[in-house]
Amino acid sequence: MITRMSTLFLRTLREDPADAEVPSHRLLVRAGYVRRVAPGIYSWLPLGLRVLHNVERIVREEMDAIGAQEIHLPALLPKEPYEQTNRWTEYGPNMFRLRDRKGGDYLLGPTHEELFAQTVKGEYNSYRDFPVYLYQIQTKYRDEERPRAGILRGREFVMKDSYSFDLDDDGLRSSYERHRGAYIRLFDRVGLRYVIVAATSGAMGGSASEEFLAESITGEDTFVRSTESGFAANVEAVTTPAPAAGSVEGKPAAEVHHTPDTPTIETLVDFLDSSGERGFTAADTLKNVLVKTRQPGTREWELLAVGVPGDREVDMKRLEAALEPAEVELLEDADFAANPFLVKGYVGPKAVQDNGVRYLVDPRIVTGTAWVTGADKADHHVVDLVCGRDFTPDGTVEAADVREGDPSPDGNGTLEAARGIEIGHIFQLGRKYTDAISLDALGQDGKPKRVTMGSYGVGVSRMIAAIAEQHHDSSGLVWPREVAPADVHVVVAGKDDTVREGAERISAELDEAGVRVILDDRGVSPGVKFADAELVGVPTIVVVGKGLTKGVVEVKDRATGEGTEVSADSVVGHLVGLVRS
Repeated sequence: MITRMSTLFLRTLREDPADAEVPSHRLLVRAGYVRRVAPGIYSWLPLGLRVLHNVERIVREEMDAIGAQEIHLPALLPKEPYEQTNRWTEYGPNMFRLRDRKGGDYLLGPTHEELFAQTVKGEYNSYRDFPVYLYQIQTKYRDEERPRAGILRGREFVMKDSYSFDLDDDGLRSSYERHRGAYIRLFDRVGLRYVIVAATSGAMGGSASEEFLAESITGEDTFVRSTESGFAANVEAVTTPAPAAGSVEGKPAAEVHHTPDTPTIETLVDFLDSSGERGFTAADTLKNVLVKTRQPGTREWELLAVGVPGDREVDMKRLEAALEPAEVELLEDADFAANPFLVKGYVGPKAVQDNGVRYLVDPRIVTGTAWVTGADKADHHVVDLVCGRDFTPDGTVEAADVREGDPSPDGNGTLEAARGIEIGHIFQLGRKYTDAISLDALGQDGKPKRVTMGSYGVGVSRMIAAIAEQHHDSSGLVWPREVAPADVHVVVAGKDDTVREGAERISAELDEAGVRVILDDRGVSPGVKFADAELVGVPTIVVVGKGLTKGVVEVKDRATGEGTEVSADSVVGHLVGLVRS
């Protein structure tokens, strides 16, 4: 069927929406693909729904190709399965919770590990049934504190989640690789530039975890990759190479120095330099950052001190990932007032540990290293405080920021940083969820074996925003053909009957040949039609205008902007070949 612009439910906008922060948000709204209903909640209009369905089709084809079977579970879920895995509390405020009229607790599903595991338990119980791969494409819900960037970070979104169930770890690894390969083929087909990076498992749990990130300067995820190897990781998953521990013997004794007006690392280093102390730099200082943490389901906060080299900042996202599922907040003035042993700007290891505060440090802070740090007294610091002699941390934590130029954790080259949009995440979950519900299968020996799981997610609606981020120009969207709402956009650039009849004939023949056509048959100026064609972003534009008197029409490549005159008699064959290639 030909899509006629004269009857299409579409209104393009000339101005950017006031709340648009990124190109995908701006262009998807302007081109009439989506409309905002509430913060983080969007309606899909006809052209947008076509793109969404195209992406879903590709996802289904790649999942079906590895033997996965589609099911559909409810989005409204009971509390009990999530209590069994403790995620009712671990998810914290990101989960939409509600009660029915009888007071029963429910949630809007953010993800469905528990329900998939229960479904398999209810149907399968023999080694002959495994492995099994199940998936669904469904709307999910997360109560984002700050929904932003249109459909990139919403509170309602479409996701494909699939799950593998195997009898042993070798089977899980095989299932993981099959899904990984399917994701590579999927993201290649939709035309995305992406990287695969090591990631943390977070609230999902499990061991091995990788993210697929679409490269984009507007992405919320920062990742790093080696200049000399294939190493790549989300910054939250980067491990810091620790130096070898040294001896504490023969080190100068720790001394407290009067260091007036030096509450920051910068002022401390400037003071030490001006006072003639030996060439200290920020890297010689030990910065102690105070936070408070709270476990899900509890009301009490606990103090935590984090020590990092003074030339580094504490990356709160890395710290939160390391401490997940606990909430983490920086201390406020009221917290310092309630704990007078914490002297703001001059906190050292002694006071925190003497008062029972857990003290975690960066992996670079090893036995034998000497530091300048707070002396727990206003305007005073201690010099030559030696780890392993004068203080012993309670453990290490990956909290310091990761920078370009840092050594790669695999020992090859240095790190360079970039930003990306998470479009897929795959996990080797293991037995966290099957343990919770006792999902077993009888083995060949007649004994029960605990099933092991993998989880594999694709952000379907987010993928559309990622494609739009990578495929646009100053005039509008530039869709890759497999996901575009049509193959050809025919513009009627003239008012006489010959031009209109020519455009109708070409559109009808294309439609008969199986080519998806948008025909702009509106009674508006050619300039408006050209602007809308570029904004909407169909990959091929055909202009039927005054050239028709010479027997030619213009075929324009939306991506390159290049136009070619083609005989009106042969243009259908030309376009069919173009689309099918």
